[in-house]
Amino acid sequence: MTTVFVFNGPNLNLLGVRRPDVYGTTVLADVEALCRDECARHDLELDFRQTNHEGVLVDWVQEAGAAVKAGTALGAVLNAAAYTHTSVALHDAVEGAELPTIEVHVSNVHGRETFRHHSYVSPVAAGIVVGFGVTGYALAIDGLVRLRRPSRSV
Repeated sequence: MTTVFVFNGPNLNLLGVRRPDVYGTTVLADVEALCRDECARHDLELDFRQTNHEGVLVDWVQEAGAAVKAGTALGAVLNAAAYTHTSVALHDAVEGAELPTIEVHVSNVHGRETFRHHSYVSPVAAGIVVGFGVTGYALAIDGLVRLRRPSRSV
């Protein structure tokens, strides 16, 4: 079965606890269940991960890129969190691994502090989902499917 990777960056392990006024009260385990359901709807397997470490995200992106090239994965949904706004390394990893990536943000980053308006990931992402809460993850998976398997979209 083909895999979709969902990678989560720093502090997303605190989802549901940190700034519920901005990020909501849904916890990361519930986001994983949402993603698993969306993947099942498309006959896909889910590989869901979270880390607070930039280099780990870079390693995962490269791993996922290799899986896409091997034909075992469709691509990735990436919520790089704060690394979105700071990580040239993550930009270079997505680009270098040629990983089809949908960037996702729970909050509307463009309606927040100005430092959140810039993304190093966006220029190398196939698409971006911003501001739909955790539902954005399901939208991102569906979008990845529609981009990569247009004849199988629902």
